[in-house]
Amino acid sequence: MPVFSYLAYPVKGRKQGLLEALSALAHCNVVAADKQEVLLLVTDTPDDDTEKVLQDRLKALDSLQSLSMTFGHRDE
Repeated sequence: MPVFSYLAYPVKGRKQGLLEALSALAHCNVVAADKQEVLLLVTDTPDDDTEKVLQDRLKALDSLQSLSMTFGHRDE
């Protein structure tokens, strides 16, 4: 089960939209920083195929400027 955490940076002025978009995705937990334009995203998918689909959905979000991975783990 792949588990990853990221700092998610929104396009300027689109923090709330990114928060809503990420919250709507399966296998995602997201928390907004109180006074910064950044979100903490934790993903937990059941398998590599689901992780690939999720990554494709993340890349398609127009409110997402960039993701910086802070942790990654895969059960082998």
